[in-house]
Amino acid sequence: MLFGPLACWAVEGIHIRSADFVPVENGYALEANFDIGLTTTLEDALVRGLTLVFTTEFELFYPRWWTFNVWDKTVTERRIEHRLSYNALTRQYRLSSGALHQSFDTVNAALAVLGRVRINPAVRSKDLEDDKVYTAVLRLHLDKARLPKPLQVDALASHDWDLSSDWYRWTFRP
Repeated sequence: MLFGPLACWAVEGIHIRSADFVPVENGYALEANFDIGLTTTLEDALVRGLTLVFTTEFELFYPRWWTFNVWDKTVTERRIEHRLSYNALTRQYRLSSGALHQSFDTVNAALAVLGRVRINPAVRSKDLEDDKVYTAVLRLHLDKARLPKPLQVDALASHDWDLSSDWYRWTFRP
């Protein structure tokens, strides 16, 4: 009976499971998977009508050791915003990115889709050199600066509003 309560427990926060490049026709696509668990404060705010803005940040660069990595050469960088909201009338969660919208019956289904990051192409082949080793960094976080101003003060003082993955780093050779 010891494992019963642990099976129901959901992890709060954002944790990266995997990230890698996949070759595509004109370069490389980024495929990453995150586990996302909202705090009870965030889930309550979402159900009460607050839209949560999540930002995926990705950068691929060539480290220049002779400049002590101060002036690394950035090959590409991307910021993708996703908006998660709840419609009380239809009782559905809505995940939006740009002009694309998707509706879900549960918040876990919406978070599962939010946690699958696909950028195609993330980097073009013509921007890469075969003999170099590049460094890629990636993270997903709740953009607290996009919260309403009165909540931004609470977000600074409370860990319940702090939802971010650590920066995930890996090396890449084309």
